Amino acid sequence: MPADAAGPAPAAEFFPSLSAVGFVRHAFIGRIPGIDVATDREEALTRLESVHRAARAQLGVSGNVFATAEQVHGSDVATIDRPLTSDHSFDAADGLITNQSGVWLGIYVADCCAVYLVDPVQRCVGLVHSGKKGTELGIVRRAIETMQDRFGSLPRDLLVQLSPCIRPPHYEVDFAEEIVRQSRAAGVTEVHDCGRDTAEDLTRYYSYRAEKGRTGRMLALLALG
Repeated sequence: MPADAAGPAPAAEFFPSLSAVGFVRHAFIGRIPGIDVATDREEALTRLESVHRAARAQLGVSGNVFATAEQVHGSDVATIDRPLTSDHSFDAADGLITNQSGVWLGIYVADCCAVYLVDPVQRCVGLVHSGKKGTELGIVRRAIETMQDRFGSLPRDLLVQLSPCIRPPHYEVDFAEEIVRQSRAAGVTEVHDCGRDTAEDLTRYYSYRAEKGRTGRMLALLALG
């Protein structure tokens, strides 16, 4: 992405599994060069906000509604089943699902996994924040069940994609492996894991553990086209 007046160009990744789905748009925004994020989470997000906003505009959705979750390391999933008129953060939620076009779902991570869910049959999507605690609570399984209950999604129709996250040997728990296992146990057959470790490349990613809690956040984005 080209740099603009908002700051340095964000390093965006795109996953082939999601790029192949014609009616969704997505990105994973990595470390932003030149921005000091050696601070607490809220201040880091404030410093990154203008570049993240520019990234959404460059992806072709300038002006669309941006929905995020409070991210409390729980298992609650918020449902967006009607148009939103303004940006909104859903309290006490760690996951978002929607069947509405024109809504960017956003999840912030810095070692935890952002899990993308797409149903190409019912045309709905989900985005989940799943770290050690969320995975233990089965938040991805909860998101699959909620998509089934609210939108009629069948697990066998879903596509699940895991973002970069921390992994052994940099972390003692392989929660990415457990997310894959839980997804398949729920009936999902198409599960993709990018396999990248956020603590392994601090030029590309933020890592809460490697940077001792004083770091920025990557931004996972997903929307119906």
